[in-house]
Amino acid sequence: MPLTFELCPGRMIGGDHPCFIIAEIGQNHQGDIEIAKKMIKMAKDCGADCAKFQKSELECKFNKKALEREYNSVHSWGKTYGDHKRHLEFSHDQYRELQKYAAEVGIFFTASGMDEMAVEFLHELNVPFFKVASLDANNFSYMEKTAKKGRPMVVSSGMQSMETMRRVYKIVKEHNPNFTILQCTSSYPVDPKNVNLKVISEYQKEFPDIPIGYSGHETGISISIAAAVMGAKVIERHVTLDKTWKGNDHSASLEPSELAELVRCIREVEMAQGSCIKQMLPCEKACHAKLGKSVVAKVKIPKGTVLTHDMLAVKAAEPMGIAAEDLCKMVGKTMMEDVEEDDSVMPEMVKGYCKDKKC
Repeated sequence: MPLTFELCPGRMIGGDHPCFIIAEIGQNHQGDIEIAKKMIKMAKDCGADCAKFQKSELECKFNKKALEREYNSVHSWGKTYGDHKRHLEFSHDQYRELQKYAAEVGIFFTASGMDEMAVEFLHELNVPFFKVASLDANNFSYMEKTAKKGRPMVVSSGMQSMETMRRVYKIVKEHNPNFTILQCTSSYPVDPKNVNLKVISEYQKEFPDIPIGYSGHETGISISIAAAVMGAKVIERHVTLDKTWKGNDHSASLEPSELAELVRCIREVEMAQGSCIKQMLPCEKACHAKLGKSVVAKVKIPKGTVLTHDMLAVKAAEPMGIAAEDLCKMVGKTMMEDVEEDDSVMPEMVKGYCKDKKC
């Protein structure tokens, strides 16, 4: 059974624990802290376990030329890429305000540390776990420093190879046993043919002692539900209040009704997984009593007759007689009383049957 660990205070993941559902707000808040709070509340109301943001220290994440380049996209919030990113970036104090609000609402709060300085701030903020974005999965120095801090980690794997993820596993495992790897394709929105849910199974084989999850960028919820069925123990989806808003991520995000339905379906699927023991359940007994088949006499059978197969048939009968699966066991046994044609053959009518079945 996959390793289980406490991802957030009091919330275990892995094994038979419920799938941990992350509502990735990211920067879909449009740079407005009040919208961000509405999204935190929305995530809670929809049943998500965690509201997650993206924290960057821009001068640490980007070089000067990257920040100074013109940004003419329809999604731009400024003339340069730096202006655009600054508009969307919350301050440290604002993060503390959002964390406090999430605690009041009753939902876990964290963020992806998009650079090493951001990780330092999130560590100071005392987030329950670090989320590592796909773009940093092959940043091995970052991975090692983050792992050494000892907080649980959720690592996305978009744009990476299996060989890279083996190295990620080895680096993190050396310093921190509490982490999970998410299958992810970094395309917004991703075409279903590029989702590759089968990688979840490969990760489960490659890394059998950690939980495996899924970070989805597809439209709709069916693929994420399928990931949960395949054993994903963490599901992350981007969320938005309005898919038509400015921003690259909104089109691949779930609106409130979709998020609520995703959570409902995952919980329903988890319940439906049930037990691996195959047996007649109490809920099936009424159907069995009404429609279950049992052994009847195909012909009139006098007392003392040694039964042959051609004397017996299987029908839905009243009263219910010997179970259909035991018909062949009747052959060669002796009838202890007369049975009319088409009547049920009851256990006490057949010599030795009750002894064999311990009636």
